[in-house]
Amino acid sequence: MRARTAWLAGAAGAAIAAYRKLRPGSAPAPAEDPRAEELRRRLDESRTVVEEQHEEAASPETPVDEADAAVEDRRQAVHERARAATEEMSGPDAE
Repeated sequence: MRARTAWLAGAAGAAIAAYRKLRPGSAPAPAEDPRAEELRRRLDESRTVVEEQHEEAASPETPVDEADAAVEDRRQAVHERARAATEEMSGPDAE
């Protein structure tokens, strides 16, 4: 008996749901939120900013062939400073 009652209740619920879904004019169309256009505009702006940042990050600052020359220049400068510091520490007596 319980199974039959449960089956009848389920069928009735399904029939009511189908009726509400198929009934014309059952739900009014949602009104457009006045804040929606502002949110869309802000989202588009943020996407543009993110794309610009990505492009800047993707582009290298120094080409590889120029970077090698810069490393050599820095290395030479370090060696020259080291020699100068060594000469200064040894003083005039070492010559």
